[in-house]
Amino acid sequence: MFPNCFRRLRPSISLEINLTRSRTIRQHSLTFARPYSSSVPIGSSRSWSPIIIGSIASGFIGYSLSAFGTPSLSSRAVGEAKPTYGTPKDFEQAIKELRASFDSDEVVSTHPEDLRVHGFSENDYHPSSPHTVIVFPRNTEDVVKIVKTAVKYRMPITPFSGGTSLEGHYRGSSVGGICVDMSNMNKIVEIHEADSDLVCQPGIGWMEINEILQQKGIPLFFPLDPGPGATIGGMMSTGCSGTNAVRYGTAKAEWFLNATVVLPSGEVIKTRQRARKSSAGFDTTKLFIGAEGTLGIITEVTIRLAPVLPTTVAVVHFPDVKHASEAVNDVLNRGVGIQCVELCDSEFMRSVNLYGASQRKYPEQDSLFFKFQGPTPASLAETAKIVKEIVQKHGGTGFELARSEKEARDLWADRKNALYSGLALLEGSRGWSTDVCVPVSKLPQLVYETKKDLEKIAIPSILVGHAGDGNFHTLLLFRNDEELAIVREAVHRMVERAIKLEGTCTGEHGVGIGKREYLYEELGEGTVELMRSIKKTIDPLGLFNPGKLYPDRIDQKSKF
Repeated sequence: MFPNCFRRLRPSISLEINLTRSRTIRQHSLTFARPYSSSVPIGSSRSWSPIIIGSIASGFIGYSLSAFGTPSLSSRAVGEAKPTYGTPKDFEQAIKELRASFDSDEVVSTHPEDLRVHGFSENDYHPSSPHTVIVFPRNTEDVVKIVKTAVKYRMPITPFSGGTSLEGHYRGSSVGGICVDMSNMNKIVEIHEADSDLVCQPGIGWMEINEILQQKGIPLFFPLDPGPGATIGGMMSTGCSGTNAVRYGTAKAEWFLNATVVLPSGEVIKTRQRARKSSAGFDTTKLFIGAEGTLGIITEVTIRLAPVLPTTVAVVHFPDVKHASEAVNDVLNRGVGIQCVELCDSEFMRSVNLYGASQRKYPEQDSLFFKFQGPTPASLAETAKIVKEIVQKHGGTGFELARSEKEARDLWADRKNALYSGLALLEGSRGWSTDVCVPVSKLPQLVYETKKDLEKIAIPSILVGHAGDGNFHTLLLFRNDEELAIVREAVHRMVERAIKLEGTCTGEHGVGIGKREYLYEELGEGTVELMRSIKKTIDPLGLFNPGKLYPDRIDQKSKF
């Protein structure tokens, strides 16, 4: 949600500089390559009863035995087995074999700075853990070699994509392991303008894709818009979304048509063909959306594109969040052309004024930023007229519509500068960014209770929400370790609040390390154990991104 690179408690080089060696400058020229073929599809993750969980796990056992040659285990034993990793000597031998497997010294790195950057993040405050080696594959075949080496030496393996995660997704295992940096796999493979889709590798960013399409004069774009540095592999793996979600939905909609994945066995599958829809069996593409690299490594993706339409921006101010949220519901129910609608609290508006980058001074009130979308200027004007009438009925004042494309860009930039504006509230502060999501009707209550909590503990903060889908983000500010501990507890209470309101611990940031403790409470034991059964069947050795997504067992986890 918020841009990269928060300032940290301990001195460090910025992430942007540190990634210079490991993330080469991506080329915008198209490189066409033959897509990697697929083989056997795998199961689906429907939320069924424990009896069905056992059936699914048993059904997958044959796959596990065939792929890994492991001893016969009951589904219960599979679920309870703890991973056994190789020794430090095993890992040393694995690194030697990896170096021998590739024809370039640039593919395998144990450089201390590479290890630090890939096991540490400027974006969050979760525990750091370095990897043993970083490998930079160039194609699917390279990933297969890496995976087979990891299996041979029982070495944990963690994918790394854009490095923008906020929940510790790419931290190393406690015993070390292989980090697979996908930054060299950053090409568009094919563009199918007539079908409104394209095939690409996982290391390319969504912004780069849209820039390339624009440069080529292709009037299409990829509408999922998380942080600026996010790449397709990470976006798919975390089930991301962004400001456009109210119009285009999230990664769990049909924006990812298929994926080529290297499974923990080293087998390569392609989840489906390129047709826009299919009812042929399980939707195995979605099995990997939100799996956070725990089921396989994505090496190629077909993404669906949308037509580029004219847009403009407006801002309006309200007496409180309740009136603003009611206005949003009314606007959306009218069916007018809304691409984005963003709720910004009074503290955010104050921070924009303090930051000083904006060309205007805003009323310091809870506000809505709208991005209107339509095929013609007349349609935009009609939408703006309807929205203005609606918001005024709900107490909205100072409705301002951009008078030019430049003014629209400037207005939207004020909204998108959330991190830097927010830090202006407290000199010398750092920020913890987090998100939750609730049913839209519960958003005012959640925002009200959260703001009261933060006022009580005297933690400066800003709140920015995707008001059209009940998702909001907070940036909590602190200056020292004592305040960081207070912030950590405040985030915990915010998540509890959201779950009690039938919401989720994460609307779009993913689970990683930071949110996994909440999954039993949110999803229920049966669903979590179904997820765990699928994980154990596909990855029986427990090598793929260990310690992420799946919570500790229910008798071990912290109670609310």
